[in-house]
Amino acid sequence: MTNNEADRACLPESPALPGHSGSLSWMDGESPINAFGRALQNRFGGRIQRVSIDAGFTCPNVDGAVAKGGCNFCDNRSFSPSRRVRLQQVKTQLLSGIQTVRERYKKVSGFIAYFQPATNTYAPVEQLREVFELALGLNDEIQDEIVGLAIGTRPDCVPESVLSLIEELASQSYVSVEYGMQTIHDASLVWMNRAHSHADMINAIDRSRGRGFEICAHVILGIPGESHAMMMETAIEIGVLGFDAIKLHNLYAVRGTPLGEEVLSGQTKMMDRDEYVRTVVDFLERIPPQVIVERISGDAPSDFLIEPKWCLEKSSLRLSIEAEFAKRGTRQGSQYQPPGLPPEKRPVPADKTPASIREQIDRRGRLPVLKMQDR
Repeated sequence: MTNNEADRACLPESPALPGHSGSLSWMDGESPINAFGRALQNRFGGRIQRVSIDAGFTCPNVDGAVAKGGCNFCDNRSFSPSRRVRLQQVKTQLLSGIQTVRERYKKVSGFIAYFQPATNTYAPVEQLREVFELALGLNDEIQDEIVGLAIGTRPDCVPESVLSLIEELASQSYVSVEYGMQTIHDASLVWMNRAHSHADMINAIDRSRGRGFEICAHVILGIPGESHAMMMETAIEIGVLGFDAIKLHNLYAVRGTPLGEEVLSGQTKMMDRDEYVRTVVDFLERIPPQVIVERISGDAPSDFLIEPKWCLEKSSLRLSIEAEFAKRGTRQGSQYQPPGLPPEKRPVPADKTPASIREQIDRRGRLPVLKMQDR
């Protein structure tokens, strides 16, 4: 029996997942993780690239629906290339992004329209339908190269009307919904000014599961006040709730944000590189082996970034994480323990979307957005 076969023999059977059919085929390769690029290649038969789109939406912790000021770490210009320039129509952004990717990579089989900045389900449903269908409908102009959508949002912004729309789109195309979970610890969410609790995340995923779209968790490591044990509790929750994919993101500080001011003043310090490497490996060892790992670190343009500077060295950071796995002789899922109640058996709860958010989403008309060109 090979080492890979022995690893598989110790793993529990898992239900099929919409993003990758529960496949453990990645374990036949040398990578210690179920990497996003390979998962997309297996699904679509070639290289797939995401193209960031800014539909101009805001967030409920910015406009006052649940809070004001936004997340303490967030300047969307630093997170999203599309928000570093004056906004253009969704169509123009997507076509321009596709052209940029084509110039960088010789062979690209398809593109995912990635609605990235702000909260991309926080608008009247018909407005959401308009922008999502516009992105998918561009296949008529670019020869069926758009293979699906990725939608970044908050767990308190998916009332039933939104989930029904996404389920409808997912019946026709690949769709991934990326929830900003960040952590399971409510004190940390308060520190971030997220203005939602982990109970909102549980409610969202328990209502999202089984609708045909991929469910991705965005998690931040290195939050001040969180111990290693607390971060591992978040890792275990990935399997308990049954996410299909995960993005890991080191906390970093950018200029013009409350967190940036705390770091510049010395009030808050960022996790150091070696500790981050070990924590990522510890985290990934505890999540299910079939979960797709879409990202293992985050960064910002150097003119925005304050700390940590090491996050700009993405290639060497990835190599260090792989080396740590090799040193330990482990891989993703090596310490995973399946929950007593399988995720697919969890009951579907009532929709607990806050009334102030539901009023914005379920009303007629259009939610004001940032000014776009040619609109």
